[in-house]
Amino acid sequence: MLVKNRMSQPVITVDPDTPIMDALNLMKTRSIRRTPVVDKHGKLIGIVSDKDLLNAGPSDATSLSVWEINYLIGKIKVKQVMTRAVLTVEGDTPIEEAARIMVDNKVGGLPVMAGDEIIGVITESDLFKILLELMGARETAVRLTALIPDVPGELDKLTHAIAEAGGSFISFGQFNGDDDDNRIVTFKVSGLDEDQARQLIAPIVDKIIDLRTI
Repeated sequence: MLVKNRMSQPVITVDPDTPIMDALNLMKTRSIRRTPVVDKHGKLIGIVSDKDLLNAGPSDATSLSVWEINYLIGKIKVKQVMTRAVLTVEGDTPIEEAARIMVDNKVGGLPVMAGDEIIGVITESDLFKILLELMGARETAVRLTALIPDVPGELDKLTHAIAEAGGSFISFGQFNGDDDDNRIVTFKVSGLDEDQARQLIAPIVDKIIDLRTI
């Protein structure tokens, strides 16, 4: 799956001279947490988040009245609080690479580019939706988590046993195990009940960690 298949669009942007309260109201209205900042030519020059806007304010507010504080906040523009060094990805970037960039750099969203044009934004919320799809979270079925040896052919044994018993995979995920010698697999299958799944899988895996119907 590529970023362009799951990015949020159309892109909601702001001008660098937008007052921060106007930008914050826009985010609240459109239910977004960050927005790219573009110049009059549509060129990306920064990105601003709701946290950037909420944390903006006069540097010495203790001696000011409420009216003075509100006046000063109203004078602050997006360009004064935005992040100028913007991390971006292309639309053809694999979704897991975008997720890695976000995690490694502790950012919650990335503008998606096609050359110099912004075509979308990929956010942590988009990634959560993808996780729901990958794990079959919206479909009720038998869900099983097991520890298997990290050797060639083990997944083949597992999937063949399920298929030959009439089970159908809804989702399948593979994760790091306790050490380098094993892996954790989590999958959901239809066409089998919990007892059938347990009897099929127990002889194949090292350990059944969890089994339930959800």
